[in-house]
Amino acid sequence: METVQTPPPTLELTQKALERVRAILGKPENAGKALRIFVFGGGCAGLNYGMGLAFVKPDDYVLESDGYKVVVDPKSMGFLNGMQVDYYETVQSSGFKFNNPNAVASCGCGLSFKTAQKSEMQKPKPCH
Repeated sequence: METVQTPPPTLELTQKALERVRAILGKPENAGKALRIFVFGGGCAGLNYGMGLAFVKPDDYVLESDGYKVVVDPKSMGFLNGMQVDYYETVQSSGFKFNNPNAVASCGCGLSFKTAQKSEMQKPKPCH
């Protein structure tokens, strides 16, 4: 019987996103922390992207570049696998942009999305 191995989950950061992560994590007050990308329920489409600074947990997926870490918890990775994170700057705004191949719909804000995957976490709430 042949064993089929599932490839490990992936998350990609563009060069611009990596530069921004390095700028954030390179500050002395952020020493030892990682940038955490996560998913939580809510928003117009049912799920929201979140980001914050945190310490690495034992079960996190870790993406490391030049000593700086981006982490995703296993539950969130189920919604983010294959996603590309970019960073943009315009005259009017700047921020991270999520290009998620798992999203089947998203809100105009770009921070709320829906997947075909059924989840208790994925319950839409009205936009404000």
